[in-house]
Amino acid sequence: MPDQPLAIEVSHLVKTYAGVTAVADISFTVARGEIIGFLGPNGAGKSTTMRILTGYLPATSGSVRICGLSVAHQPDEIKRKIGYMPENNPLPEDMRVSEYLYFRGRLKEVSRRKLGPRIDEVLELCDLKRVRHKIIGQLSKGYRQRVGIAEAILAEPPVIIMDEPTIGLDPHQILIVRDLIASLRGRMTVIISSHILPEIEMTCDRVLIINQGRVVAQGTPTDLRREVLGGSHYQLEVAGDLTSLPAHLALVEPTLTVTAQTEPDAAGFRSVSLSTDRVDELGEPLLRALLAQNLRVRSLSRVHSTLEDVFLAATRRSWDAVAAPKPAAK
Repeated sequence: MPDQPLAIEVSHLVKTYAGVTAVADISFTVARGEIIGFLGPNGAGKSTTMRILTGYLPATSGSVRICGLSVAHQPDEIKRKIGYMPENNPLPEDMRVSEYLYFRGRLKEVSRRKLGPRIDEVLELCDLKRVRHKIIGQLSKGYRQRVGIAEAILAEPPVIIMDEPTIGLDPHQILIVRDLIASLRGRMTVIISSHILPEIEMTCDRVLIINQGRVVAQGTPTDLRREVLGGSHYQLEVAGDLTSLPAHLALVEPTLTVTAQTEPDAAGFRSVSLSTDRVDELGEPLLRALLAQNLRVRSLSRVHSTLEDVFLAATRRSWDAVAAPKPAAK
């Protein structure tokens, strides 16, 4: 017997609008209970892909399966499997929060017996109890975002898709949403699109980066740093004669090179950026080599790249690949 189907399977997905390609041959899978960060610059195809996953938009070609079901051929069943929060959530402004959740719960076929306790549960999870009787149109942007999240998880679907769930939230509210999403790990599969990259890094098991409608990188944040940025980077503040510095660095590690350096400050110290293909720690042998050359070292630290660094490098690399001239045909 085969294993349980993956939560999401996307194969060679293509979407074009009037000849313009928004999504170009995207393929990826998401395991059950996994939390995925979906990243890309504006216009990369993120929202289009999410709308196709939910069945809101038809694909031009390719296939999408949710919990083993085809989005194209089983749309009614798919809608029961997905909780979706779009970026600009069209909430009714004249309904009270609890009324709206009850209305949406009945549409999602939650039984009356279960719906009351479930509404209380999501109000607690999303920190909405104090506004449960307020009219949605009178709520702040932050509260409206949390109403959208509460609605998405209300029927406990196996797959949750959130487009910019923390936009407009203050730091306290972002922390609440982060803890809420983390609490879903293992119980629901979650795809989050966001431009707040530190939140993605702290929340998600894996990251998928798209640009110009194509997947340009995917993996855990640690794997992406290794794949996209490669090696290790160090920052050095040093004073003295740096003429022979490259030769001394090569004795420590042949791939260790100077990538940038500043003019000396008033005390004679320069800031020097170093790069190497090695991923293991070179700080101690590097410091010994510098001191042996009678250089004065004020600081030496390994640079820990952020997900933002990975994102910028991956998207820049994909743009460069498209812009590179193609070799002439022979």
